[in-house]
Amino acid sequence: MNDCQTIDWDVRSDDVQRNQLAAYDCLRESHGVARSEALGASVFGHADVLAVVQDHARFSSVVSSHVAVPNGMDPPQHTVYRRLIDPYFAPERVAAMRPVYGGIAAALLDEVRQAHGGAAFDFVAVCALPYAARTQCAFLGWPQALEGELAAWIAQHHRASLAQDRTRLGELGQQFEALIDRMLDERHGLSDAAVRDATQALMHEVVDGQPLSRGAIASILRNWTVGEIGTIAASVGIIAQWLACHPHLQQRLRDEPALRAEAIEEILRLHGPLVVNRRVARCPVHVGGHEFEAGERVTVHWTAANRDPRVFEAPEEFRFGRDQSRNLLYGAGIHVCPGAPLARAQLAVWLRALLEATRTFALASAQQPSEYAQYPAMGFARLPLMLRWA
Repeated sequence: MNDCQTIDWDVRSDDVQRNQLAAYDCLRESHGVARSEALGASVFGHADVLAVVQDHARFSSVVSSHVAVPNGMDPPQHTVYRRLIDPYFAPERVAAMRPVYGGIAAALLDEVRQAHGGAAFDFVAVCALPYAARTQCAFLGWPQALEGELAAWIAQHHRASLAQDRTRLGELGQQFEALIDRMLDERHGLSDAAVRDATQALMHEVVDGQPLSRGAIASILRNWTVGEIGTIAASVGIIAQWLACHPHLQQRLRDEPALRAEAIEEILRLHGPLVVNRRVARCPVHVGGHEFEAGERVTVHWTAANRDPRVFEAPEEFRFGRDQSRNLLYGAGIHVCPGAPLARAQLAVWLRALLEATRTFALASAQQPSEYAQYPAMGFARLPLMLRWA
């Protein structure tokens, strides 16, 4: 960061971590673009976020020396890998996963009923994280036994990211690469005819006439696993907390299943599961009254953009009938989330299972308060709920 630029805020401060949503709302209205040591130039407004992420000519996604496939690439390289990845989330593949996810949700809720009955429990630890990990393992063809290892890795990665501990982040990166090596070694030597899961399928992909490298496969799998488990777990917790606090909406969704998909999008507009994405300015750029220097780190804040009153009337209110095409829940531009169809299926299947398995659910007593997640996570670190079973 240029020495002449003012430091406006610190993402690690208690004021921000106490309630990230409120902090980012405040920064959007007071600054629009605010600079920090950890995140560079943070962009909070909806229009400015779109201007950055849709302008890949002036804002590069290559933000690290470690290649991230394809989210850390620019065209034309990005185009090649995105063309390879998109079919993994085609309608027929998503449709095939729905009954698998339904079985996982039903089994998990049965475990919860037997273990906790009507007593309060931490919904994040007992439901949200296990469901996210198990569904992702099912998609990749990984054993469910990895659930605990993956959840623990993500928690450690979040802590190291918040602390800006580069050494620990490097160690965790090596740990994850070792896990992926195990998964790839198990499938080494299998023929095309023996392809049985997404991980094995990646090992038979070809780019520019050459087999997809093991490094590229590892990058794709890390992106899918870390991003998917973290955001799905956060989303499951966010939706549960909102419905627990709004019993009339909870009941309406039981009575009118056709409203569930829109309700999920609107709840996650209000409290998004993903905080930021990063870019680097390729050249001096002027966006929305703000100047960015060549080489400056730029961070777009999806949660703040989705609560921008210039785009969403009464943005802190839940409303049916909003224009959800303006919802940046899954990003925008060439890097819009390829896994959005799968994520929507995971959330729809889970919400259906939860509503059908219960008569109602509510927050636990005031003696067991919820706790917001800390950056770089969103949602809740702890969410005590009580479920009344059907």
